[in-house]
Amino acid sequence: MILWSSKMDFFPLWNSIRVAGISTFITFFAGILAAYYVSFAPRAVKGACDCVLTLPMVLPPTVVGFFLLKTIGPLGPVGSRVLALFGFKMTMTWYAAIFATTIVTFPLMYRTVRGAFEAFDMDLQYSGQTLGLSDTYLFWHVRLPNCKQGILSGTVLAFARALGEYGATTMVTGYIPGRTATISTTVYQLWREGNDSLAYRWVFVNLAISFVVLISVNMLETGKRSVAV
Repeated sequence: MILWSSKMDFFPLWNSIRVAGISTFITFFAGILAAYYVSFAPRAVKGACDCVLTLPMVLPPTVVGFFLLKTIGPLGPVGSRVLALFGFKMTMTWYAAIFATTIVTFPLMYRTVRGAFEAFDMDLQYSGQTLGLSDTYLFWHVRLPNCKQGILSGTVLAFARALGEYGATTMVTGYIPGRTATISTTVYQLWREGNDSLAYRWVFVNLAISFVVLISVNMLETGKRSVAV
């Protein structure tokens, strides 16, 4: 097997970045949309929405994966219908990981962006309204630019969390070399088979990516402060 080879198969890296990128793209828009509307909701509604939308953040990832497996699995209400209509399974495929990582990372994006929206100076909104500007224009040209830092932070957190997700992902994708393997599942599989040297390589790859992401964010924050000064 490839696990015992001294050479690295870079499919897990490509697959991890692909899954994390797609799920972050989905989470980016879904998180902003949910945070925007919830921030204007009444207190009781806001509390209920917070409980529902942030529940995956406090649940063990394997529990999230279990519920997802029961939903999109071949015997689940969604998975069985897709299998009957289109003839393919939604689990044990690379794209099944997108469902898992999107659900797990959504609360990070949602809570971070909602905090940014709630800290937004509403006087800017009211001033724009007195000038006759539409809410849509104010959202894209006033609110989002002023909340950019929170949105950026949420996006980076979501991507980093998706890149390292294991529990929910392995429940719906398993480990199939060259098909569903990610960095996290590869490290676990290598450890199980006693191939620590190759497992360490993947650990260092993950650490390197994490450092690059964090350094990039720090550089963006420094650049923004410099412009502000």
